[in-house]
Amino acid sequence: MMQAHAGPLARPHGGFPALVLNADFRPLSYYPLSVWPWEEAVKAVFQDRVDVVSCYDRVVRSPSLEMRLPSVIALRRYVEQDRQPAFTRFNVFLRDGFACQYCGEVKELTFDHVIPRSRGGRTTWDNIVAACGPCNLRKGGRTPLQAGMPIRREPHQPSAWQLQQAGRRFPPNHLHQSWLDYLYWDIELEP
Repeated sequence: MMQAHAGPLARPHGGFPALVLNADFRPLSYYPLSVWPWEEAVKAVFQDRVDVVSCYDRVVRSPSLEMRLPSVIALRRYVEQDRQPAFTRFNVFLRDGFACQYCGEVKELTFDHVIPRSRGGRTTWDNIVAACGPCNLRKGGRTPLQAGMPIRREPHQPSAWQLQQAGRRFPPNHLHQSWLDYLYWDIELEP
């Protein structure tokens, strides 16, 4: 079993995730960002499933081996990204930019059935939007037209590519310097 070598002021082991790239050197996903804990990255290296692209200055040791922790890894086999994204609350919020589709509020988000379930509306990509709690209550069992609440963007089933593009608007809080060549956000790193 390998153990991470850490000095007295070192971050916890979970603080060294590896950015996971597809075989074409693009992230598997932007939001959430495709990262693996350092233990999974090291395991994948030994299973010859990934190539190490960049490393942290930290090492892990076993009785017979020492290696630097990978900070960026690339899959050896390309993973197809064309599959349709799952219909989940998170993906609906991501499609809608984490904002209410009636007023633009970003807090207290809920699902809203555009055509209410009481009127035969189904829980599908084409009938669900992100809505803040107050707007959802105000609309109630009416259609947006009946409630006088126009929808900012009509609901639709996004492609995986569209969700990836939407995710690029929300960079994570932690980005290691070695990741920046593979990510495409307009961001500034803290000193």
